[in-house]
Formats: sequence, structure tokens, C-alpha cells
Amino acid sequence: MTIRVVLADDQEMVRMGFAMILDAAEDIEVVAQCADGVEAVEAIRKHRPDVALLDIRMPRLDGLAVTKAVSDSTRVVIVTTFDHDEYVDTALANGASGFLLKGSGPALLLAGVRAAASGDALISPELTVRLLERTRGAGRATADTGVSQLTERETEVARLVARGRTNTEIADDLVISLGTVKSHLSSIQSRLNVRNRVEIAARIWESGLMH
Repeated sequence: MTIRVVLADDQEMVRMGFAMILDAAEDIEVVAQCADGVEAVEAIRKHRPDVALLDIRMPRLDGLAVTKAVSDSTRVVIVTTFDHDEYVDTALANGASGFLLKGSGPALLLAGVRAAASGDALISPELTVRLLERTRGAGRATADTGVSQLTERETEVARLVARGRTNTEIADDLVISLGTVKSHLSSIQSRLNVRNRVEIAARIWESGLMH
């Protein structure tokens, strides 16, 4: 199934570059490009894409406001130059399924779109630890939170997720296949009763395993 994407960024060269990367993938199609937030909302409502890639600082309506307006119907991934903590927190609170820095590279851009389309969440590795350090311990009644149920290998995978490693990096670090990494992640999510890798990481930080 092809993942349909609406792309919004006020810099034409950035839009063109992202569109070339995305359209080169066999499973992704850019259905609209927008230069500001109002255009983005209109395009998302018209095309009903699977994923919207949004910059934060755009004319007329910023990406955070667009996210709040459309995240109930479309998965949103923020792609921006700015790594301010308040942007990350607001984007996720507004319903974003990912937050990537523009310098993260093509592989992570594609991974972010695919993760969002599948209902997962992906945040640039350099932002993950900061996010988790801000949020660990919040809202949890116990320290273990199911982590003791993980096998030794699952614990290794979960710790690498908590350090912001991508699936490819985890596979390389542990000398296992990508398929095995995905299988472990699925098992970890089931054991911890969480929805995505961000929640896996949060649970691992909260358990004290990263100290």
C-alpha cells in the first residue's frame, strides 16, 4: 500500500528536496506541497493523506497549530531546524506522531513517515534522551512498570531504544537482523502494554535501568 503524504514548508528548496527523497521510495507518494500552514490544512482536508510532514515556522499558521487542527484525522510528523524542547513537547501534546530535525538525513525521514503511517512514533535520536529525561517518572505509580517481564535480549533492545537508536543501529549494535529487531520491539510493546518506541523508552527510563 502506498503511503500518501502532504508536505508543508515555506522554503521551496526544502520542499523540493524532501519531495524527491519521498517520491523516490516505492511505497511513498507526495500528493501535495504547501508553502504555509493555511494551505497545509486545506490540502490535508482535500487529499486526506496518511501522513503530513510539517515545518514549524510557516506563514499564516505555524506547524504546531496545523498539527492540532488535523492530527485527529492525519498522522503528523514535524520536520524542523529547531530543536527547542518546548516545540517537541507542544508538538507531541498536539498529536504529532514524530519530530525530526532537518539534518537527520533521508533514511530517518523515510523511517519517520513509515512509522507514522503504521501508527508508531519516531523522534530524532538527539532529541529522544532529552524528552525522556523531562518526562520520566511522570504519571507512574511503580518503578518497575513491567520491565522485569522482559527477556535479557529484549532488555538490551529496549535500552538501545531508550538511547535513541534507530532499528538499523540496534541491528548493527547487537549483530541481529532488522526483522529480529522488529520482532523484539513487538514483543516488548506487548509485555509493557505500550504503543510505540517513545513509550518503550519512557518506561525504561522510569524503571531506573538507564541510571
